[in-house]
Amino acid sequence: MIHYSGNRIIKSGKAHNPQLYATVIKHLTLNHQNTKKSVQKLTELEDKVRETVGKVVDPETGLTFAEMHMITNVKEEELGVIKIDFIPSSPFCPIAFKLAMDVKNAALKVANVKKVLVYCRGHMMEQQINEMVNKEQQK
Repeated sequence: MIHYSGNRIIKSGKAHNPQLYATVIKHLTLNHQNTKKSVQKLTELEDKVRETVGKVVDPETGLTFAEMHMITNVKEEELGVIKIDFIPSSPFCPIAFKLAMDVKNAALKVANVKKVLVYCRGHMMEQQINEMVNKEQQK
């Protein structure tokens, strides 16, 4: 597994590698400061969605999205349509697409949620991830 740390690339094969954990925390610290500023008064649905997706676990660290402050924004764009922004544990996270789908699937389980748009931010392939995750399903 390869992760980005400041201006260094580190390799890790262990989920609870202390160096990886330090890298993740460093990467997310600035994002957490922005998250605290962006969390305003949430609607009841936004609050339920944030709580639910916050329970999604990052298998690389064993921590939840809430513990790692990976959810930066939850917004009800229109009735029942939720937009979620999240930041993966590293800009090179190899499972960012899976994490985005986990977030989307968790949010869709919340009552009164009809549609979920998930946006990965700060990843080297965020455009491709966002397009795939939010692609409309053919019926």
